[in-house]
Amino acid sequence: MYKSLPDYRSEGFKTWLTRIAFHKAIDAKRRLGRRSSEDLGGEERIINLPGSEEDILARLVREERKETLRERINQLPAQHRDIITAYYLSEKNYEQIAHDAQVAVKTVESRLYRARQWIRIHWKEDEWRE
Repeated sequence: MYKSLPDYRSEGFKTWLTRIAFHKAIDAKRRLGRRSSEDLGGEERIINLPGSEEDILARLVREERKETLRERINQLPAQHRDIITAYYLSEKNYEQIAHDAQVAVKTVESRLYRARQWIRIHWKEDEWRE
């Protein structure tokens, strides 16, 4: 902006500033595109990539957490379990849940609220952190 200040014609400061930022972003993207793999440290990146053992470990941890979550959800009271499963696991919206359960949308909202409250009270946050 400082270098372009002599070109400013007192017509829309925000537009002028936006155009400068836009063009600088395009220039930066072009510079990155022209760099070769050597400039980006291609060999070092390949050496430092996580090995397949790390991928397997991460996947096992993720699967273990999912299984623990499934067990915890199965321990919820039936009405809470149904609404939590429908909303979070099946990714249904309020209207779909209301249609399936043959209740009003407001009922779905209040049941989901109560289920979340129950979880906050009964599940310890420390158990889910690492």
